[in-house]
This record gives sequence, structure tokens and C-alpha cells, in this order.
Amino acid sequence: MGNDDHEGQRVSRRRLLAGVSSVGLGALVTACAGRSAVTTSTGETVALQAVTDADLTALFTGARTCTLTASTTQGPYYFDADKIRSDIREDKQGTKLRLALQVQDSETCKPIPHAVVEIWHCDAGGLYSGAEAASGGGGTPPTGTPPTGTPPTGTPPTGTPPGGGDADLIPTDDKRYLRGAQVTNQRGMVEFTTIWPGWYRGRTVHVHVMVHVGNEKTLTTQLMFDEALNAQVLATQPYAQRTGRDTFNDDDSIYRPSMLLKVTRARDGYVGCIVLNADPDHDGV
Repeated sequence: MGNDDHEGQRVSRRRLLAGVSSVGLGALVTACAGRSAVTTSTGETVALQAVTDADLTALFTGARTCTLTASTTQGPYYFDADKIRSDIREDKQGTKLRLALQVQDSETCKPIPHAVVEIWHCDAGGLYSGAEAASGGGGTPPTGTPPTGTPPTGTPPTGTPPGGGDADLIPTDDKRYLRGAQVTNQRGMVEFTTIWPGWYRGRTVHVHVMVHVGNEKTLTTQLMFDEALNAQVLATQPYAQRTGRDTFNDDDSIYRPSMLLKVTRARDGYVGCIVLNADPDHDGV
């Protein structure tokens, strides 16, 4: 799969999107398990190899490790959004963020090509597409995902804090912003264009990531940001319209220092990168 903006792959952007949009994630994962291409419902063959800018390689200096990436539950707002694209912003406003992710084997430290990488996160107002009512306080989290904590006295309500759990969400609206999937290239890399996530009650600022190798969900984790950068971004519009943030990295139950992205300032926003070490054979190494 090309590492494309929302018009498709660099090599043939509009043509690729027309085919890829008809491929669900389940079919894509199955195809990646044993083939280098997938035939879409339009009859077009799409190569399953991403094209990531070579200059992003330099951003991984100092971000490399072979330690198994910490796993988390997928949270209450995951579902297969059927969106194979790298620009996941839709019409959402916020500080531009390019994410460069490299997936490698935690035992061999070698890149894992043809892995499907999904990301999803909330918008500047703390809302998740497909679950705007629940994440915005107009509803309750899915069954089996109790709140993770109670905000300090006097904190204004900003949505129902989600719990853990691994049950897929049944979407309650037709929005699909800030969700997407890409396939790693031969260097195990993918790139997404999104916005800096907002916040909601009970959690620090974060991005959800799921890596599929073959037919399995091999790694589910989260990406986080240095709090000095969070403060800078959240002080700008549209983030600054909301106040009363109650949870930061140090008091977030999921946060680990290893989840921090390496972030570089760009002319039009930020670029963040991280190496994700997956364990395809599930032996815990």
C-alpha cells in the first residue's frame, strides 16, 4: 500500500485511492499475510508496499531500541474504520502533525514489511469519530468499559473518561475522521498526516496504534508527547477553547516514558517518530 495523502499514493494518487477505498482492513490484513498485492473490488491490483520519504529516516536517530514495545488495551473507541489512507484529518482543525512510524521485530531488530498499522485519536475537542456522543459526554462508554477515575472537585465535565477493554466499538455515528491505516514498506515504515490530539477527562494526550502482522493483532499500544510540547500546542486555537485538563503524563495510568514520540518542529507543524518493536511469534521477547 502506498504511503499516500488522502488523494492516494504519490505514484498514482487518484487511481490508487479509487481502488483502495473499496478494500476493508480485514481483507488487507489477510492479503498482507502472504501476498505482495491485493486485488480490489474494482478489479485493480494494488501493491502492498508503502513509500515513505527518505529524509524521515534521519528523524529516527536516537529513537531506536530493540526493547519490546509496551502493550495496552485498545480502549473503548476502536473499530475497523475501513479507511486506508495516510492523511486522516478530514476537515478537523488543529496543529498539523506528521507521524513516521517504523515497525520492527523485537528479537531480530529487523524491519517488518507488509504489516498493517492503524492509528486513531480524538480531535481538538476530545471527540472520537464513530463515538461522538459517548466521547463527548452525551452518552456512556461501551458496556464493560468503566471509567478509569474521577476528576478533581471543580473540574468541568469534558466527556466520559473511557476505560480499557478489547471489544470493538459499534459506531454510533457515520464520522470517520482521525482514523486510518497504512502498510509498512520494506523498511517497516509508514507515515500519517494528522493533527495534534486534544484531551479528555481521565487521560493524557495520546494516539492509539495497532499493528497487524499476518492475520493477527500483534501489537496494540499508545503514543504520547512531551508535556512541554503539549502545553505549547494546547495553548493555541482551537485547543485553547477548552480548559480544566485534569490528567497529564505523570498521573496517567497508561503512560510510559518509552511511549514518547521524538518530535521535531516543522514549518507547518510538527513531525513525530517512534520505533515500534512487535513480537510476531508472541514469545514475550
